[in-house]
Amino acid sequence: MNRQNVTLSLPKALLRQAKALAAKEDKSLSAFIRESVENRVREKVGYKEAMERHLKILEKGFDLGTKGHISITREELHERR
Repeated sequence: MNRQNVTLSLPKALLRQAKALAAKEDKSLSAFIRESVENRVREKVGYKEAMERHLKILEKGFDLGTKGHISITREELHERR
C-alpha cells in the first residue's frame, strides 16, 4: 500500500490524550491515527452500502398477499370490538 505523509493540526490536549492512548495500546501515534481513520471510513462506507441495499428492497416492494386490492376500510381496521 502506498502511503503519503500528511501534516495535522490538533489541539494540544487532544494530541496528549491520543499519545497516551497509543502508548497504552503499544502503538505509534501514526498507527493509532491511521487505525482510527480506517475505522471511521469503514463505518461510513458500510453504512452507505447497507442503506443502498435496503433502498433497493423498498423500491422492489413487498408482497402483502392483497394482489393490489385492499378489502378492508380504515374504520373497519381500527374498529373496537
